Amino acid sequence: MEKLFSPWRLRYITSGRRRDRACVFCRAVRGRRDRDNLVLLRGRGNYIILNKYPYNNGHLMIVPYAHVPSLREATPATLQEMMALAVRSEAVLRAVYRPTGINLGMNLGRSAGAGIEGHLHLHLVPRWDGDTNFMSVVHGTRVIPESLQAAYRRLRPLLHERGGGLRPPAGRGATRRRRRGPASGAGRRRGRAA
Repeated sequence: MEKLFSPWRLRYITSGRRRDRACVFCRAVRGRRDRDNLVLLRGRGNYIILNKYPYNNGHLMIVPYAHVPSLREATPATLQEMMALAVRSEAVLRAVYRPTGINLGMNLGRSAGAGIEGHLHLHLVPRWDGDTNFMSVVHGTRVIPESLQAAYRRLRPLLHERGGGLRPPAGRGATRRRRRGPASGAGRRRGRAA
């Protein structure tokens, strides 16, 4: 039999699986223990947190401070900031992990797969070609090669950088050529005045 060591789950297992009725998202941003609670960035209406039970390295979530269960109950400002933070998070995840894709998603309600019902949140999950291996398929087990603390140390500084890890686009069409106007001589033909 193969063994997969996951020492970070010991506290959960030995806790007797107590079900704390308080919302884990609301509890995570009380006080200022951001490192302990894996809170990467605090915005005005939302915050970014690492998923304690990630699907892949860098699996993070954008969560409103307001305890609301659906998009329609969130304020327009909160939703706008959520999308702005999604753009920033995508840029940082691409810079740090170089994924070939990123899943973004919400599970609204238990039947939709919400593990934490009642508090809206947006998942960002970096993906790579072939990231589902035999462990996931045969054993129903995910192998996450990076600890949550290491992911926190890698992601947090970039999320706090001015520009949030956003880089100018590269490649074709990334930079536009300046059009020459008549003052630069573009309006003249050789030998003739304009």
